Amino acid sequence: MNRVPMTVEGAEALRSELDNLKKVERPAVVEAIAEAREHGDLKENAEYHAAREKQGFIEGRIQEIEAKLSHSLVIDVKSIEPSDKVIFGTTVTIIHLDDDVEVTYKIVGDDEADVKKQKISVNSPIARALIGKEVGEIVVVHTPSGAVEYEIETVEHL
Repeated sequence: MNRVPMTVEGAEALRSELDNLKKVERPAVVEAIAEAREHGDLKENAEYHAAREKQGFIEGRIQEIEAKLSHSLVIDVKSIEPSDKVIFGTTVTIIHLDDDVEVTYKIVGDDEADVKKQKISVNSPIARALIGKEVGEIVVVHTPSGAVEYEIETVEHL
């Protein structure tokens, strides 16, 4: 079984969503199904079918989250001795060498990735190029439009 890396924050977010689905969403949809059943004929009852569909979605999402959490390897980067080396969970500031634009990314698990929040997947081309490198090194990232060079400015364990 492959273990999937995940940050502490990512695991907490999934646990929170799971808790909400089990304690709030699931009981609400069960109540909606019961209410729709009281309206009579189930064959032509749109409310009943919509509630059953929502119940299927909720149950599927619960199973998906439980599977992800059971296969996850939660890594707390704050508990690892800080160094200048880029590892999973670190926040890395890089400088694009062509135009000196500075960008900061946190390297996270696949499910946590959100470029708008400067969180990139450990499996993204940029993260794969950065992992294992140290501050001051030049990193070449291969993109569809060609190779792009970055210099690693800082590595933080936030």
